[in-house]
Amino acid sequence: MKVDVLVAEIGSTTTVVNAFHGLDGDRPVYLGQGQAPTSVLDGDVRIGLQSAVSDLCGKLGTESLEYREMLATSSAAGGLKMTVHGLVYDMTAKAAREAALGAGGILHYVTAGRLRRTDLAKIKEIRPNLILIAGGVDYGERDTAIANAEMIRSMNLKIPVVYAGNVENQEEMRLIFPEEEGEQLYIVENVYPKIDALNVEPCRKVIQDAFEQNITHAPGMEHVREMVTGPIIPTPGAVMECTKLLYEYLGDLIVLDVGGATTDLHSVTVESDQVARLMISPEPKAKRTVEGDLGVYVNRWKVVESIGEEKLREQCREQGFSMEHALETYRAIPKTEEEVKLVELLTREAVVKAAERHAGRLRYIYGPSGRSTVAEGKDLTQVKYIVGTGGALTRLPHREEIMREITHCNESGMLLLPGEHAQILVDHDYIMASLGVLSKRYPQAAARLLEQSLGMTFPERKAEEPVPVCNKELSRLETQRQQREEELQRHIEECEAMGYDMSAYRENKPKAGDCSHECSRCTRLHCPNRTTQSANKKSIGN
Repeated sequence: MKVDVLVAEIGSTTTVVNAFHGLDGDRPVYLGQGQAPTSVLDGDVRIGLQSAVSDLCGKLGTESLEYREMLATSSAAGGLKMTVHGLVYDMTAKAAREAALGAGGILHYVTAGRLRRTDLAKIKEIRPNLILIAGGVDYGERDTAIANAEMIRSMNLKIPVVYAGNVENQEEMRLIFPEEEGEQLYIVENVYPKIDALNVEPCRKVIQDAFEQNITHAPGMEHVREMVTGPIIPTPGAVMECTKLLYEYLGDLIVLDVGGATTDLHSVTVESDQVARLMISPEPKAKRTVEGDLGVYVNRWKVVESIGEEKLREQCREQGFSMEHALETYRAIPKTEEEVKLVELLTREAVVKAAERHAGRLRYIYGPSGRSTVAEGKDLTQVKYIVGTGGALTRLPHREEIMREITHCNESGMLLLPGEHAQILVDHDYIMASLGVLSKRYPQAAARLLEQSLGMTFPERKAEEPVPVCNKELSRLETQRQQREEELQRHIEECEAMGYDMSAYRENKPKAGDCSHECSRCTRLHCPNRTTQSANKKSIGN
């Protein structure tokens, strides 16, 4: 049987193979999927890949498959071990962290400020695959990044280094990490070029390239590399590409991917105007978080700990099975009814915890003027769609109810989570990662296949009418003015309630349309009745 493209997704737990045909035409076809346990422990990932292909052949009723090209994603090597070193944690270090998480990087250590001897010892212990140095806005502080670079160079680790900090330091970095001495230095645009601005995409591209080089460390992956057309990209990066594609059609959304080792949450959304006014630090439009302790197979005991062993045991008892027996017997792909019920309980915890960690929150701060409210982290309140992909959220019977829990877990009201208006969508064919790869070469076909998998028809994309920037700024300033007036009015009323005489404040605040004719005291410069002192003098002289 001949197909256009075969896309392999080699995960930490399972290997999935998807077959597609007719990608060059108007009616692309998803033919089917084969899956098998990933065979890293067997010493060669090709074993699991071949088993998945055999499974696909069986489902398609053919003895063999011929394909025009093969693409692949992978997370089998456990991601790219990274350390990140910035200037201020909430600024450059945070920006560097966002760049790493969106490109297959697994952060093992993040520092802010000048490195100490204990930091260097920690880096040696971790033995990262990549070191990311950031720090300082463009044409701002320079010394910290240079000092950190020199200390890292003194360790002679022979590890690739990415510099994504102050543009003025680029030549200095080339001197610290000379190419002729075998040092691998990648210089990219600043991840934090100016205050309240993030620029993570150039850095993500370099990290993703480094990921592809490192992925061959998984046993047998070097042979898979020879089989595929194009690069092997990180599976989370592929899901993010598909999420961005979906955003173009549906608007603000999040995508949940619950796996055996991790739970990934991808969001593409902008904050509301109301939250934007309270935000104390910027967040990227596209963001991914990786929860390494929320896997439902490899890390199932950590999820059990998060739920509480006694609580989970009681939940299992209510559903008529033994927690201990189910935990010890099930493998990567649950088979029995008991195993499915257990995985549903674990998945529910993973989904809720991942959403709570990904979302921002409101926080009260207290100062001389009293209590004020600020917002920090990612605002998900504008999310219109919650999408589930991955093995758990595409195969479990109660997957939609599990994802709906996100909208019901905000008991404090302080988390910036999606509301009940958000719709639940499921990647029924479990192909979002594959479509993320396909979208680079076949964007229209990827969109049509995504429609089929989600069971919906996308609305036509409408070109947004350009809005002058000044209009947005003027609107924001007018909103702020109204808020200040309302706050002043509330303050006057509160003081009067406590017995203070606030008549002077009320008298000095003219109402619209009123005129006191006291021009020497009035601050309304554009009052039609206003007369200046010079005009009065002129009339007297005449």
